[in-house]
Amino acid sequence: MDWNAYRTHLGANTKVFAQLSPNTMKGLQTLETVSAEHKHLDAKTRELIALAVAVTTRCDGCISVHTVAAKKAGATKEEIAEALGVAVALNAGAAVVYSSRVLDAFENQPA
Repeated sequence: MDWNAYRTHLGANTKVFAQLSPNTMKGLQTLETVSAEHKHLDAKTRELIALAVAVTTRCDGCISVHTVAAKKAGATKEEIAEALGVAVALNAGAAVVYSSRVLDAFENQPA
């Protein structure tokens, strides 16, 4: 995938969406601004978290945008890989938790 072209295409489509649904985009911008106000985490840490979340939510747009931001914030490939390792572990852990829920649901169904 050409991530730069994808990010450009995504930006153009996002502008169209913003025209069609301006309040939705205003809401998103408010959420993004709020997260930037928290000064306990530096930009690199926030971007590493964003990349891990992008992987767990399977968001290519987020991956494209936050990879550039993480690199600009000074994140190394090794740091990104470590953050992604956390995402993988959480996804696997979540699968175990939800597997337990399936077994519970099975036990609570009539015969």
